[in-house]
Amino acid sequence: MAEIVSAIPTSGGPYFWAYMLAPPEHAPFFAWITGWSDAQYTQSCRVTIDDSFRFNLIGQIAITTSADFGLADLISTTASVSNGYEGTAAKTLGILAVILLSHVAVNLVSVHKLRYMIYTSLALNTAGVICLLVAVLTQSPQHQSAGFVFGKFFDGTAANGRAVGWSVRASPAYVAATGVLLSQFTLLGFDASAHLCEETRRAVRDAPLGLLSATAASACLGFLGVVAMLFSIQDFDTVRTSPLPVLTIMTDACGRGGGLVLMVLIMLCVWHCGLFCLTSNSRMMFAFARDGGIPHRLHMIDAHFKSPIRTVIFGATCSFLLALPALGSQVAYNGTATIATIGLYLSYGIPIAMTLAYPRNFKRGPFKLGRASKPVAIIATFWIIFITIAFCLPTVNPVESQTLNYTPVALGIVGVFAFGSWGFWARKWFTGRCRDHCQICIRQLDFLGVEMVERSNNHHRDGEEDGEGLQTHRQDEMATSSDKGSADQKSQITVSRDFELREIREL
Repeated sequence: MAEIVSAIPTSGGPYFWAYMLAPPEHAPFFAWITGWSDAQYTQSCRVTIDDSFRFNLIGQIAITTSADFGLADLISTTASVSNGYEGTAAKTLGILAVILLSHVAVNLVSVHKLRYMIYTSLALNTAGVICLLVAVLTQSPQHQSAGFVFGKFFDGTAANGRAVGWSVRASPAYVAATGVLLSQFTLLGFDASAHLCEETRRAVRDAPLGLLSATAASACLGFLGVVAMLFSIQDFDTVRTSPLPVLTIMTDACGRGGGLVLMVLIMLCVWHCGLFCLTSNSRMMFAFARDGGIPHRLHMIDAHFKSPIRTVIFGATCSFLLALPALGSQVAYNGTATIATIGLYLSYGIPIAMTLAYPRNFKRGPFKLGRASKPVAIIATFWIIFITIAFCLPTVNPVESQTLNYTPVALGIVGVFAFGSWGFWARKWFTGRCRDHCQICIRQLDFLGVEMVERSNNHHRDGEEDGEGLQTHRQDEMATSSDKGSADQKSQITVSRDFELREIREL
């Protein structure tokens, strides 16, 4: 994906990648299916929000809901464990509403100002987490052995305390495969770098580097965090049966007060996660509205805030609506993480698979994998196929109405609407392309080339601007600048997809 975003740096992300990489005659279809997949992949009881939400769009909204509802539930459960607070589904939804409103308020500002929140999040998720792990490890009265941490296997898939779980009914490998869900759910959002490309200088270079560095840092810190917590467990059965196992581990190590302080740190990290999920979500919706995939009224940049306010509010509203089924059935909501994970990974997999199926359409940018490109793409494609199947399997034994994995039902319903809407009406008007996307790709490559060859006064001045209104400014510059005699060439860009590819490769 880093290689693809370097070649096609637009806020559309996966859905526009699919359009550019697919054969011209099928490009709108793949863009439609992929685009609707990155915003709201929901279970059948939540498909009523909008019957046409697809893979990328669906996953975006579901992941925002999962992060913020998880934070609301974390706050409620922590209060319940610490001081006897009696939480209910309605109260948790109220907490969720406050969290979403805070995220909307912060996202009203431009990315130039939002970057300070990014710095805060970076500090919390690196230095803050490292300090947390050191505190837990050093304050724990005793530590588990390496054999316990790396060798103990526990099957928690038996319902209602029954002795037989899926490790007995199937195999331990089955439990391990279905248990990968939380890891995959954590390592989501690779497309965030793409959705912010149009507000990033030198995105063809910085976006792929940001994608790779963020993923590597998350994987390393996440692994160290899991290992540190496992070493610090004092009583396994107590932790396993606790309503909030992590809080129990930290309280056993650092005392009641210290455990709560560390839990607040975790809450702050999760709050920032939800914040930037909404940021990425709003940018993807902005681009999709620009191309006609959702109502064009959402494609508006507020003149005062320099931010796509309408998609920010729309995304937050959809995320809240997505959590409403928790009022009636926790089972109906529990699949949100699964739906979000499958939806987003499918939207990632489609353009990756297209680089293999149609290699001539993939004109690489400055970031290249070289000979490793094809093997990495093959591994990624098959891994996405594997987890899509694994996450549709039942995870609790025995399988009953309250333990059934409803993910396949949701996938089927959304798939019917996705392909059906295309066949009946979307194919008649959705082209999947926008002239702005081609201009943005060319402009990003041109900016990088100018920086590498010579820093002219005009481009140097552009590099020092504060970033507000960046997209509008650069589009105006695109139409008016005559620097280096390229204005005439750029103003003659047509909607021809072949011409777009050829123009981008030449630059």
